[in-house]
Amino acid sequence: MLKYTEKIQEIAKRLLQEKKIDVFIGYKKGSVPMMNEPLLITDPDKADRLYWDNFCGLNLCNYLTRRTDKIGIVANGCNSRNIVTHIIENQIQRDQLYIVGIPCEGMIDHRAVMRAVKQKEISDIEQHGNTFTVKGADFEETFEKEKFLQTNCAVCIHRNPVIYDELLGDLVEEQTDVSPYQDVEKVEEMDPEKKQGFFTRLISRCIRCYACRNACPLCYCPTCFVDESKPQWVGKSSDPTDTMTFHLLRAYHCAGRCTDCGACERVCPMGISMRQFTKKLNKDCQDLFSWEAGLTVDQRPPLDVYRPDDYNEFIK
Repeated sequence: MLKYTEKIQEIAKRLLQEKKIDVFIGYKKGSVPMMNEPLLITDPDKADRLYWDNFCGLNLCNYLTRRTDKIGIVANGCNSRNIVTHIIENQIQRDQLYIVGIPCEGMIDHRAVMRAVKQKEISDIEQHGNTFTVKGADFEETFEKEKFLQTNCAVCIHRNPVIYDELLGDLVEEQTDVSPYQDVEKVEEMDPEKKQGFFTRLISRCIRCYACRNACPLCYCPTCFVDESKPQWVGKSSDPTDTMTFHLLRAYHCAGRCTDCGACERVCPMGISMRQFTKKLNKDCQDLFSWEAGLTVDQRPPLDVYRPDDYNEFIK
């Protein structure tokens, strides 16, 4: 995926020089290994700061909300699906965007890498095809990328961008031998008491920092429900009931909209697998409405649609 860096730089420079866009949104190499950062550039002479590798895991759509300028942006599978969601929800207009599509091979889980090197300080990482080499003061180890993918990337079935103006490279083969909801099905088989225990343990380490909300490309309400004081929808304390309320309401807010990009889990300082909440709702949307978020701009999400002939009695 390193091969895309030079192409991204060339395209961004060309678009800015030709004034087809006002800003280009991509990534730059992080100041520490495995922590690449979002980058917005308006000067074509600074296009060489753009970068791409298997650690560009943060979703860039957070930088699209309610902008009025012309924007160039890089987009792999999940980023492009969030762009579609932003277009559907009128957060950005399609004709404002020049989308540089990237066939994605998955992002590497930085926490899994840290566990593999027993939390030693990493000074550099080099990527070579399907492997990467981790270097520190007194060690050097090489690993296979496939074994270190983020959990959402390991089961992703939409690696190619669904919408783009220019594509970098050939489309990659989509995964067909994965089961995206295997973990959800195990929870569904539990009785109510075990489910309650499972989710209680899942969020027991949550410190309510809201990093998951801040990194989520779907959380763009002017005032979040957790910040409302009149009325106060959820308490500010670290009481487990308040914490559970936050996670349940946030998950329902994402129902029919979540693309499982994994941004929430990537930024969680406590390493909580909070996709367990949103994945269940993704599965329900697929089972009940044959719906996956972000695949088309021509159809409204299921919870955004009213039909007089709806089969549910409660809606009539």
